[in-house]
Amino acid sequence: MTENLKIDPLGFREYDARWLYEKDINLLGITNLGKGLGTQIIKHTKKNNPRVIVGQDYRSYSEKIKVALKQGLLSTGCHIEDIGLSLSPMVYFAQFKLNADAVAMITASHNENGWTGVKMGIKKGLTHAPEEMSELKKITLGEKFIKGNGKEIKIENFQEVYKEDLSKKNKIKRKIKAIVACGNGTAGIFAPNILRNIGCEVIELDCKLDWNFPKYNPNPEDLKMLNAISEAVKENSADIGFGFDGDGDRVGVIDDNGNEIFSDKIGLLIARNLSTNYNNSKFIVDVKSTGLFSNDQILSKNDCKAVYWKTGHSHIKRKVNSEKALAGFEKSGHFFFNPPLGYGYDDGINSAIQVCHLLDNKNLKMSELIKGLPITYQSPTMAPFCKDEEKYKVVDDIINEIKEIKKNKIKIDDQEITEILTVNGIRFSFMDGSWGLIRASSNKPSLVVVVESPKSEKRKKKIFDFIDKLLQKTGKIGEYDQKMN
Repeated sequence: MTENLKIDPLGFREYDARWLYEKDINLLGITNLGKGLGTQIIKHTKKNNPRVIVGQDYRSYSEKIKVALKQGLLSTGCHIEDIGLSLSPMVYFAQFKLNADAVAMITASHNENGWTGVKMGIKKGLTHAPEEMSELKKITLGEKFIKGNGKEIKIENFQEVYKEDLSKKNKIKRKIKAIVACGNGTAGIFAPNILRNIGCEVIELDCKLDWNFPKYNPNPEDLKMLNAISEAVKENSADIGFGFDGDGDRVGVIDDNGNEIFSDKIGLLIARNLSTNYNNSKFIVDVKSTGLFSNDQILSKNDCKAVYWKTGHSHIKRKVNSEKALAGFEKSGHFFFNPPLGYGYDDGINSAIQVCHLLDNKNLKMSELIKGLPITYQSPTMAPFCKDEEKYKVVDDIINEIKEIKKNKIKIDDQEITEILTVNGIRFSFMDGSWGLIRASSNKPSLVVVVESPKSEKRKKKIFDFIDKLLQKTGKIGEYDQKMN
C-alpha cells in the first residue's frame, strides 16, 4: 500500500461515497478511488476504453479532487469527457446526450464545507446502489486495479445544452413569480436561468456562487434556508418559493403564504396533475412519504397506483426504472420523472418545472392546492443516534417485536396494526390511515423515525410515544436530532 495513502472505508456509503477531506481521505486516496471506479466500469461495460463523463460542483477544492480522480480513471484505460462545473443531473443528462458509458460527479451535495464525495453510475439514469458500492469498496481497498491508457477531452459549453433541454419543452402560459434560492451553491448558475426561460418571473436569493456558503448550507431541508425563502416569498408577494441543494438534484417548496410544503405532499399534487393526462400510470414513493398516496381518490379515478419503496435516491430511481413508473417521489425532495417528462434520474430544476406546470394547469395558488388534500398530522423526519454497527440489529429486533404486537392484536391508542411493510425497516399502519416508520439511516449513525395520522395530533403523538418506548427499551439509542413539538 502506498505510504501516505489515506482512505477511510466508512466513506463508501449505500449509494455514493463521501469523506471529510483531508481528515478521512487525501488526494492519493481519491486517485485510488478513480482506479477502483475505472476498474469497475471496465468490468461491467466489457470495454477497454469506456467513455466516462466527469463534472464537479463549486466547492473550493472540488477541481483538485476531480484532477486526482481523473488520474485514477485514466490509469485504467477510461476515456474521460470533462464537462466542467456541473450539477449532478447535468452529468446524468450528459451520459444520455453524449451516449457515454459511465458518470462520475465530484460533489458532497448539501454536506457542510470540508466534505467531498463522488456520485457515480454505469447504466444510464441510474446511480450506484449498495451492491455496486460494496463491489467498488472491495476493488478500491484491495487495490486490484486494471492497467490501461486513457485519454481526456474537455466538452465546452455543455451547461447551455443542459439548460436548453429543460427550457425548450417546458414553456408555461401563466406568469408565475418565483423566489429561487440556491444557498450560494452550484444551482445558482442554472436554476434562475432555466425558470426564466420557461416563463417565470424570477427573484433570486443567494444565487451568486460562493464556496464559503456565507448564509446557510444549500440544503432544502435546512430550517435557515427555508425561513429565508419564506420571508422572501412574503416580502415579494411571490406565487412560490424554490430552494435547491448544493448539487441541484433536490428541491424544497414554500407556498404563497410562506409555508413549507413537505415534498411528499408536493409529489402527491404532481402525481394527481399528471394522472389526468397519463391514465394507468404507476408512481413510486419512499416509505417516509404520506399515507395519502395509497388511497387517493383522484389517482384511483385515473387508474393510477402508488408503490411504497426503500428510502434513498438510488433505490427509488431504480424502482422507477424497473417498474416503468411515470414518476417517483422521495420525502427528502428527490423527484424522478421517466419519459416523456425526464430521463428517470433526480433533477431538482425539472422538479420545480413540474410544480410550475401544476400551478399553470390548475390556475390556483399553491396554498389552495394544498387545501385540496386531506389534512394529515405529520412529524418531521427524526433521527435518534444509534451506532453504525448496531443500528441494523436494533431495527431487526423491533421488526420482530411489532410483528408480535400485530399477531397478538395489541392496541396502540385503541387501534390495532392492520398492515406491515418491511422493504426498508418497518412501516406499520392502522385502520384509520395512521402509520409509523422505523428504519436505519443509510448514511449516518442513527435511525430514522417518521409518524403520520390523518386523525389528530394526539394520535400522531401516541404512535411516536409507542415507537420511542420500544427504542429506549433497547438501551442502544442516544439523542434525537429533533423531536416533535
